[in-house]
Amino acid sequence: MQQPPNGVPATELPPMRWLKSRRSNPSGNCVELAELPGGGIAVRNSRHPEGPALIYTADEIAAFVLGARDGDFDHLIPPSRTRD
Repeated sequence: MQQPPNGVPATELPPMRWLKSRRSNPSGNCVELAELPGGGIAVRNSRHPEGPALIYTADEIAAFVLGARDGDFDHLIPPSRTRD
C-alpha cells in the first residue's frame, strides 16, 4: 500500500487513533502520532489537527524514538524544561 505524501492535510487521512505524550500540557504544546494502515506513522501538530501531517516509515520513527531515549536530542530541550 502506498503511503500518503508528506504534508497531506490530516483531514484527508483515513480515520485513525491519534496519540500524544502524557507530557502534553493544557496549552497543547505537543505533537500527535498515528499509525497508518500501511505501517507508516503520521505526525501532526495537536493545536492544528486539520493541518498538514508529516509521514514517516516505522524505521524512521524507531530511529528518532531510540535516539531520543539515548539522549541524542537533549541539547534541544530548554533548561527550564529539564526539571520535569
